[in-house]
Amino acid sequence: MILTAKLYEAGLLTDAQRDMLGIGNNTSLSLAHILDAGVDPTALANTLATLYHLPFAESHQYPFKDTCYALDRRDLIQRHQVLPLAQQGQELLLGVSDPDNAEAVADFRFSTGLNVRLVVLSQPDLDAALRHLYGADIDGTGDGITISDQDLAALTVTDSPQEDSAELQSDQAPISRYIQQILVDAVRKKASDVHFEPFEHHYQIRFRQDGLLQTYAHPPAGVSRRLSTRLKILAQLNIAERRLPQDGRIKLTLTADHTVDMRVSTLPTIWGEKVVVRLLDNGQQQLTLHDLGLTEWQRQHYQDALDRPQGMILFTGPTGSGKTVSLYSGLKYLNQPERNIATVEDPVEIQLEGVNQVNVNTAIGLDFATALRAFLRQDPDVVMVGEIRDLDTAEIGIKAAQTGHLVLSTLHTNSAAESITRLSHMGIAPYNLASSLTLVVAQRLVRRLCPMCKQPHPADDPHLQHLANLYPTLTPNTLYQAHPHGCYQCYQGYQGRTGVYEVLPVTETIASAIYRNASAIELTQLATEEGMWRLAESGIAKLNQGITSIQELTRVIQLA
Repeated sequence: MILTAKLYEAGLLTDAQRDMLGIGNNTSLSLAHILDAGVDPTALANTLATLYHLPFAESHQYPFKDTCYALDRRDLIQRHQVLPLAQQGQELLLGVSDPDNAEAVADFRFSTGLNVRLVVLSQPDLDAALRHLYGADIDGTGDGITISDQDLAALTVTDSPQEDSAELQSDQAPISRYIQQILVDAVRKKASDVHFEPFEHHYQIRFRQDGLLQTYAHPPAGVSRRLSTRLKILAQLNIAERRLPQDGRIKLTLTADHTVDMRVSTLPTIWGEKVVVRLLDNGQQQLTLHDLGLTEWQRQHYQDALDRPQGMILFTGPTGSGKTVSLYSGLKYLNQPERNIATVEDPVEIQLEGVNQVNVNTAIGLDFATALRAFLRQDPDVVMVGEIRDLDTAEIGIKAAQTGHLVLSTLHTNSAAESITRLSHMGIAPYNLASSLTLVVAQRLVRRLCPMCKQPHPADDPHLQHLANLYPTLTPNTLYQAHPHGCYQCYQGYQGRTGVYEVLPVTETIASAIYRNASAIELTQLATEEGMWRLAESGIAKLNQGITSIQELTRVIQLA
């Protein structure tokens, strides 16, 4: 509780605000009541720091993420709404918005064995940092499922999962609530995958966020079997089979209007079953051509290819490079009542209303080629094949593109031109490729620099000078790098991802070169002469715009 007379003397509370709150000189109010009166939160934090003789700071000045994960005191952090900022020897810097929070100080001192020193943060800064750590709020979830570290550590370990069957079947069991907490947090933090990993002496849970794995928690190693068994129950897998990999699905219902599909994969390792859960949150997908990160030239060529009544559009790149989102952005653009659109995928990752979507099921003989043959008997206008894996699928797709259908698909090659030579090496005749291909796109995903905390790139960096010699279009004075600690808005100085593209339109010149079986090097040269940017050049453009950093771009694309 804060004595409001001090705030009035400091000029933070006006007479009107005091009247609105109905307070006198000796009244003490909570921080929330004072902020509700319209007091500026940063000015309030500075004043409280002065009154209590404490330092005022901003959370991004400290490595609070690493500190919180190392302490592993989530229950205390959320209960007291405070933020461990850094550990300096035997001293813990604890960020608070209310310096009069003696209970938090006592609990952290007792729990960690460290001396606690307070640092004042503004309320919005503290709230944003906690959202960054534990995710944004989701209506209808999160309030009743938190399990404390003590509850988790108290779980007993049994030799057989059948002994725990009654408990593990219950949604209210501690291990069940813990898994629900993890999955909800993964959705909140917009993770694409959750890794449950057993080792000899420890267990770790990691989230893949913006393409990189981040440590989430280290529960006791003894709960390894319970975690994997509960996940297998949720995915309707065989809990008695621990020697073979298994695959299943979970549907997590967050609200009446928000469900998340999850793919579950188990893998037997020497220390137990590793489980990976892939989150397919349709509500998080941005499926417009303008959101992909294409340049205007690249977007226009993609849109022109989509506007054609027939032909084949190929996307290529490694797993996780965003090909599916690029394809579905095109499908959403095409998705009109007058078109019949069908897709076959392994599995369907994005659900799009109005599109007929089919999952591959090799166990019963439903592969890409079989589904594609069936599509052609269903009067399609647009066909999307998740991946061209063999000659049979490639030939059917090429024939479909030649007989009045628009076909979209993917390959795994390093560049756009290599996709053309890959199809040729599969056995597709060059004249068929030349007449059916309309556009080939290679892509990668790079993390975006956080606009709140990005820093200018040092001009004296020798690597920068080397890149400037290789790429004359590079403008060193416009480059930025990530803040070493990041801030409450980001992860490691980055926030979200964007695509880097190599868009190769199959013009008459390119088609002629394909017809005479030109090499990938020659096709790339011809395409660059017609205006195509290679991946590196597209990446340099994003550097010049301050969208990403040299460190991130070189992690994804070979620049030198």
